[in-house]
Amino acid sequence: MHTKDKTKIVFMGSPRFAVPSLKALIENNYDVIAVVTVPDKPKGRGLKLEASEIKKVAEPHKIPILQPEKMKDKLFVQEMEKIDPSIIVVVAFRILPPEIYKLAKLGAFNLHASLLPKYRGAAPINWAIMNGEAKTGITTFFLEDKVDAGSIIFQEEIDIDENESYGDIYNKLSLLGASLVIKTVDAIIDNKAITNIQEESNITPAPKIFKNDCLINWALPSKIIHNHIRGLSPYPTAFTRYENKNVKIFKSELSDKRSNHKVGYISTSKNEILVSSADYELKILELQIEGKKRLKSGEFLRGFHFPENSCFY
Repeated sequence: MHTKDKTKIVFMGSPRFAVPSLKALIENNYDVIAVVTVPDKPKGRGLKLEASEIKKVAEPHKIPILQPEKMKDKLFVQEMEKIDPSIIVVVAFRILPPEIYKLAKLGAFNLHASLLPKYRGAAPINWAIMNGEAKTGITTFFLEDKVDAGSIIFQEEIDIDENESYGDIYNKLSLLGASLVIKTVDAIIDNKAITNIQEESNITPAPKIFKNDCLINWALPSKIIHNHIRGLSPYPTAFTRYENKNVKIFKSELSDKRSNHKVGYISTSKNEILVSSADYELKILELQIEGKKRLKSGEFLRGFHFPENSCFY
């Protein structure tokens, strides 16, 4: 029987991905003594300050919330020293300096959305799908100075279907991550966290995605383009250009129709948009032209006409 009631946990996270993990700790009666998240950010036309998704979960439970601008801020370090955490749990948050993560008496661990050492970096789910991986997963590992490089505690693997998007896998791994966080906390408390060192030769990078990474290259094979689209959907979204406007592509489907036109050539029927690639035509199922709403192809074509010989570029 472990002593979770005597184990002081500090949870660090910000986005929706981290929410199931914090909720699982609260609902299972772990002693979450503080939550660390990003400062409130101005949002919308009125630039009204909005709290992070994690702060919204912590507030109703009256959990103390810390929102440092910088992880090395002296007052924040002093506050963390006073809190004296047993375990620090990090999910989708900033890089922690040693002066913070070394305060955790039993250890500080991170939940990462890949099967480390594959896809180290800021965008592991996106890159796994964009690279056409058939599997991915989630990893908990102890923090150390080098980013995403600590000893692995647990991993869980899932399949990626050829039509699943970043959004689909994000949701699956977010929920799976919550159970792995509980499993990891229990193992640490019970002194049963057996670790494995990451194999450096298997490292795959997953760097932050910039706008240039989102532009579709129609000169590539259709499967590579399809993976690119779903790996960026719904955010930050793959896009192409048409008559000096950006066109976001949210959903596509592979076809067995050979391309007989130049790359980027657009063919349409009543409800269907097909675009030529290096090999096959790719079906576009959901898109959004600059200044308009996101629509399924059939709806889009009811209000928009592509003249003959139109091309995306």
